[in-house]
Formats: sequence, C-alpha cells, structure tokens
Amino acid sequence: MSKRVITLLSLLIVAGMLLAACAKAEAPAAKIKVCQITDTGGIDDKSFNATAWKGIEDAVAQLGIEGKYLESKEVADYEKNLNAFVEEKCDLIVTVGFLIGDATKATAEANPDLKFSIVDYAYDPAIPNVVGQVFNTDEAAYLAGYLAAGVTKTGKVGTFGGLPIPTVTIFMDGFAKGVAKYNEVKGTNVQVLGWDPANPDAGLFSMSFDDQQKGRELAVSLMDEGADIIMPVAGPVGLGAAAAIKERGNAYLIGVDSDWFLTSPEYADITLTSVMKLMDATTMQVIKSVIDGTFKGGVVVGTLANNGVALAPLHNLESLASAELLAEVEQLKADIIAGKLSVK
Repeated sequence: MSKRVITLLSLLIVAGMLLAACAKAEAPAAKIKVCQITDTGGIDDKSFNATAWKGIEDAVAQLGIEGKYLESKEVADYEKNLNAFVEEKCDLIVTVGFLIGDATKATAEANPDLKFSIVDYAYDPAIPNVVGQVFNTDEAAYLAGYLAAGVTKTGKVGTFGGLPIPTVTIFMDGFAKGVAKYNEVKGTNVQVLGWDPANPDAGLFSMSFDDQQKGRELAVSLMDEGADIIMPVAGPVGLGAAAAIKERGNAYLIGVDSDWFLTSPEYADITLTSVMKLMDATTMQVIKSVIDGTFKGGVVVGTLANNGVALAPLHNLESLASAELLAEVEQLKADIIAGKLSVK
C-alpha cells in the first residue's frame, strides 16, 4: 500500500472520529422523565392530584422534562402502578396522598437507586430516596376560620372531612381554631359544626374522596343545622357539597387544596375563599433537585411563609367581609409568618 493511500485512509479515520465526536456533542441530553401516580380521586380531581400534576406540567413547559401519569381507580392499583413506573425506570416517581404511603415506602426501599416523592405525606425516619411533601395547611385554614366567623350571619359554620387522617384533620383543626380566635377577640360565640379538635371521635366524615352524593348529604345536614358557611375537606366529594349549597342558595363554600373560584368556576358565586395547598410549587422544587443533582431524601414543608399554603382571594364575594375583618386576617397571617402566633 502506498504512502499516499495510507495517508488518505488516516485522514478519513480522523475525519470520522471528528464527525462522531461532533455528533455526540450535539446530541440532545436525555429528557428527565417524571411519573405521577394519583390517589383514587383521579388526575382531574380539582384537588391535590390535579395540583401536583400542574407542577409536572409546569416542569414540562419550563424545564423540558417528560411527564406522564397513571390513575389509581382503587387502592389495589397503587402497587401495580408503582411497579409499572419502576419498570419504566422513571427518573422521579411522584405519588399522591396518605393512602399510598405504605406502598410507596415498600417500593422505594426495594428500589434504592430510584427517586420518589410523595405528596401530602412524609416518613420518620426519612427514607434516603424519598422526598415527602407536607403542608402546614392549618395556618391557612386558621385564617379561613377567622374569616368565616366574621362573615357568618347564623353564627354557625360547618366542616367535614373525607377520612379521619392527619392530612384532612389538619385543615379542620386550623379552621376550628381560627373560629375560636375570632370568638376570643370579639366576645362572640360562633359555633363550628362537624368538628371539635378536643373531641375528634365525634367528627363528621364522608369516608370517601369520590362519593359526591355523600358530600351533598353532609352539606344538607350541616345547612339544616344552621351552618351558612361550609368547608368540605374531601377532594371531589366537596363538589357534591358545593352543588347542594348552590341549590339551597343561602350558604357559602370554602374550597380546599386549590382556588375553587378558578378550578370550579361553576361554583364561583358561592365560593367565599379557599385554603390552598400549593403542591405544584413543591413538586416543581423536587423536580429541579433531580435535574441539578441535589435530590436528597427528607421533607419539603409548605407554609404561609414560603407560599406553600395560602388563603385565596375572596374574588367576587369580597363585599361580604368588612375592610376591618380583612385587615385582621392579614395581620393574623403576618403574625403567623413572624412566629408571633402559633396555630398548633
């Protein structure tokens, strides 16, 4: 073989190596895949499943990740859905709700190289590959209770939960304590129907997060007892309560998890405010940690101070509350953030 041919071959080899290197350099980075498993309320529950999914959708739009979900129709679906996403080797598996806590723990411990985050739940001790997202919703619910006590005309407000679990009763505790604070400040005797923090066994619960007829029945019962403001803490069950309140026409609703004025506009005219749990923000925070390599098992806590929880605006119903009452609610919020007032 002549030197000329050898030289030509060498140049071709070098050129090929350079082209391969350039192609490798220009190849787009693999997308991070984030996979959500819903609770039985479904992805469009207008509550915590939908809000967590919004965080993933925001990450798709802003960070270029890939997002997908599986819905759990029943508790038996949790393990099946978790195993499906483990097989797909999702970069982050997001589960939602108290009821999927045990299944998430078992799957995470069996797959220590995968990353998980669970919404509305946390583990003690922490699991190294799981970030729990928890929320001090009692802070925002306290403000809602104070507001409701100042707006009620009957002197009775009501609440009920889906199940007697901590992520539900924390709303009800805050609400009742906010009403108690109003009574203390104003010398009034506004009653809370459906919940007493000192007697939780007597609490009112639908025992479901998807039976809207049960929500309707509980709302009717509370209105029959005189409640003119009702806060259902039961996911889609609350929509049944909203329908009953709208039909009755002499009471108002306090939404939970998201701003119901926006997420359930058909009930905007009866929605006084909402106790918001901003799971989209905390979910986005966890996704960013996966992308930048800082992911670490533990807990992310949403508070009034970091905008992880909030009280929604009164929107079209602001005229129901006096300027004085609204100012007092804002001052309570500032005191909670500053640590001057504890709602625990």
